[in-house]
Amino acid sequence: MSLQGKTLFISGASRGIGLAIALRAARDKANIAIAAKTATPHPTLPGTIYTAAEEIEKAGGTALPIICDIRDEEQVKSAIDQTAAKFGGIDILVNNASAISLTNTQETTVKKYDLMHSINGRGTWMVSKYAIPHLIKSGKNAHILNLSPPLSMKEAWFKNNVAYTMSKMNMSMCVLGMAGELRRHKIGVNALWPLTLIGTAALTQVGDTSKMKLRTPDIMADAAYEIFLKDSSKFSGNFLVDELFLRREGFTDMD
Repeated sequence: MSLQGKTLFISGASRGIGLAIALRAARDKANIAIAAKTATPHPTLPGTIYTAAEEIEKAGGTALPIICDIRDEEQVKSAIDQTAAKFGGIDILVNNASAISLTNTQETTVKKYDLMHSINGRGTWMVSKYAIPHLIKSGKNAHILNLSPPLSMKEAWFKNNVAYTMSKMNMSMCVLGMAGELRRHKIGVNALWPLTLIGTAALTQVGDTSKMKLRTPDIMADAAYEIFLKDSSKFSGNFLVDELFLRREGFTDMD
């Protein structure tokens, strides 16, 4: 089994983990819609939807770069429609786009709170809403994958950055609810989260990472790929951690 001929819609795929997932799928000659805001070079972050498209094409895939702010309903609807029109449908949705602020309650501005919740929770729900009709029509092992943590109501996960964790848990609650909602349509809905910090350009924006042990986004891409190959009618409602899942699938080299 491979992703050849499948169409993926990935939010925030101009760089980082989203781009890594796109490139892994591109090796199978998949079609990939890159839905992100960065159309012109960012002053501090590398990559645009167009440079990502070039990388995807070089890797063997077919790319569709789309300017899309997932906070904007009309842009989301348009991006989904453009993808379905170009590739004949959508088979896999990856809700990757997120905003992050690892700050406590007093240090988190209301503007930052609103940004995280409008992108992470609301954006994930809204992109899913408009992709679902196409996923139902897919008939080709359709999946939704949210890059969000295992659901947990333990204080330890919330206490250091309440607003951010709340927003990411909203994404995970989408997994819990939509897995049940879409099971009759045989759509797999799962969450994926890293065991250790992933070295992305976005992470450098929130603090000094020079002394941290960071993995590359490739481990998340490999884990996502294995999820997409699973039977979506049976593999749903899971909250997966990259290394633990890959080890369970028989992978041993985590370098």
